[in-house]
This record gives sequence, C-alpha cells and structure tokens, in this order.
Amino acid sequence: MAGDYKYKRVLLKLSGEALAGDLGYGIDPKVVDDLADQIGEIVRDGVQVAIVVGGGNIFRGLAGSAEGMDRAQADYIGMLATVMNSLALQDAFERHGMFSRVQSAITMMQVSEPYIRRRAERHLEKGRVVILAAGTGNPYFTTDTTAALRACELNVDCLMKATKVDGVYDSDPKKNPDAKKYERITYLEVINQGLHVMDTTATSLCMDNNMPMIVFDLTVSGNIARALRGENVGTIVE
Repeated sequence: MAGDYKYKRVLLKLSGEALAGDLGYGIDPKVVDDLADQIGEIVRDGVQVAIVVGGGNIFRGLAGSAEGMDRAQADYIGMLATVMNSLALQDAFERHGMFSRVQSAITMMQVSEPYIRRRAERHLEKGRVVILAAGTGNPYFTTDTTAALRACELNVDCLMKATKVDGVYDSDPKKNPDAKKYERITYLEVINQGLHVMDTTATSLCMDNNMPMIVFDLTVSGNIARALRGENVGTIVE
C-alpha cells in the first residue's frame, strides 16, 4: 500500500525516445505495456501519478530548427508529437484497468482536457493518472522544463526522470568505463559540473523550489516502485 512508499505523489518524466524502445522511432507497444504494468502497480497501491512525456520518438523541435525550420514552428510540431504519445499511454493504461486523463497545454477538446492545475490535482486525488501533453504550450521550452514546472505546480513529493542509464555519472559511462556514479548530488553541483541531467532552466526551477529528483533506469522492470520505496536504484538530486 501507499504506506510502503516514501513518496505519495510523483511526477514521472518520460522521454519520447524511451517509448520507441528498440524500434528507434514511433511507439513500441511492448514498452508502453511494460510501463502500464509498472505504473498500474504503484497506482493500485495508492500512489498519485502525473506523467510528462516528450515527443522525440516522432519529431524533435531542435532537429527541425537545425534543418532550417523556424524554431517556434518546429517546437509546436514537437508539442503535437507529445500529444500522440500521451494518447498512446492513455490507451495502454486503460487497457490495464487504470483511469487516466490527458491534459494538453494546447487546446484540443476532441482528444484531451485543457491543462487546469486544480482539475489535475483533483484527478490525482481520485486515483487517476494525469498525462500532461504539449509541453508548456510555449516554444523554446523543453519537456524537461515542463516536468519541473508541473512538478512544482502540482506539489508533488518527487520528480522522477526516467532514462536509459542507472543514474547520474561524472562523465558518459558508455564512453568512459571509469565514470563515477553519484548516489546523491545537489542541483548546484549538476549546474557547476555541466552534467546534462536536464536543461539548465529545468534544473534551476527544481533547485529554487526544493524539488527532489530521482534519475533512474526505466529499462529495468520494477524500478519505478523500487525508487519510490526509497531503494537505491538511481541518483537522488536535491
């Protein structure tokens, strides 16, 4: 039950790339189903879950901008990609017996609710998973920044950043076999050492609002619940 968990309300940040799995592009149904299993476990135990998902598995605004596309236009396309991912997650959650709501920062009444903070909090209190789509609704802001912003707005206990590595290292562990993993690190150290945990805007927002973050490996099944129980499965940034 929720008493077994250190954190009772959490925001999970998923990259779009995580949903692509081994496919490299689009949405891998196996990844989404495993995610639904993991989240279903903690939701049934009473943990309140909000999710911010990226869109990099479909379209990256920065990549479009690099190819000569107007940056704001490219970012809006990226926001729409996050809505696609959010609807795919919602479908998987409901097939696994969970109630969920998609709230979009860009109004799309036919497929989602508009993002309204108090309504989102009410859904969480009722045990619904809230999937937050379309970033902040503004170009030039990443979905990492969205996750930091929504975590603060929704007064969650912890921001969980799902990655493909098991925490924060002092250098890239794929390139440097001697890379040192941090069990705990401060936001200020992250900024000063130039560690690319999240972009600087997101990192500063978390630091200024005392929002703890767990960086963990999503590819290991069961890690979400283990991290929420306080087990050592990643790096705590605070």
